[in-house]
Amino acid sequence: MVIVAHPDDAEFMSAGSVAAWTKAGKEVVYVLVTSGDKGSEDPNIVPSELAAQREIEQRNVCDILGVGPIEFLRHEDGTVTSDLTLRKDIVRAIRKHKPSAVITQNPTVRWSGNYVNHPDHRATGDATMDAVFPSARDVHMFPELKLNEGLEPHIVPHLYLGDRSEDADVTFDISDTIEKKIEALSAHVSQVPDPADTGKRVREGAALIGERTGFAHAESFKYFYLGK
Repeated sequence: MVIVAHPDDAEFMSAGSVAAWTKAGKEVVYVLVTSGDKGSEDPNIVPSELAAQREIEQRNVCDILGVGPIEFLRHEDGTVTSDLTLRKDIVRAIRKHKPSAVITQNPTVRWSGNYVNHPDHRATGDATMDAVFPSARDVHMFPELKLNEGLEPHIVPHLYLGDRSEDADVTFDISDTIEKKIEALSAHVSQVPDPADTGKRVREGAALIGERTGFAHAESFKYFYLGK
């Protein structure tokens, strides 16, 4: 299960790994906290129409990557808060799909070089970590999910946080799926006006990560084992 704030976040973070997993026969579920209704510089665009467009783009991307199903939580873009409402929504998704692993955004990253991390990314990562441990696991946390929806507690054994820094302790080889990652990103047409430039930057970034472990291209994560 990949849990992110906006359409296209998952592709930048982990699309190469996701493509490799689905190719190997693994089921991958996406959970989108928002539908990216603020993701435009056009003052004339209607946010609700942009959200609908970006959901279509995300579905197309998931077809490319072999991902399904997709959960759209539809929280408001730009105002995501790591509160109990969001945590419960994420717990519901975890208990519904019962993933063996969750991949999410790193809530500790506020900046990287000249890049300032979006607050929705940090809030989503924070809420997801709290949902994975301990809330999805604990029978007395959100008991109404079991009582009203039949959703039993679930332990997620493996948790990965997207991390491009040298603090990352797991690296996945995406040499065979780097082009699929770029294809997926390019399908976010409202956000990727220059697919060639995006592809160049993605290849360069994945190559830098790969240098640490001898891969041509790679994605890296901070890993936690939470199983019994």
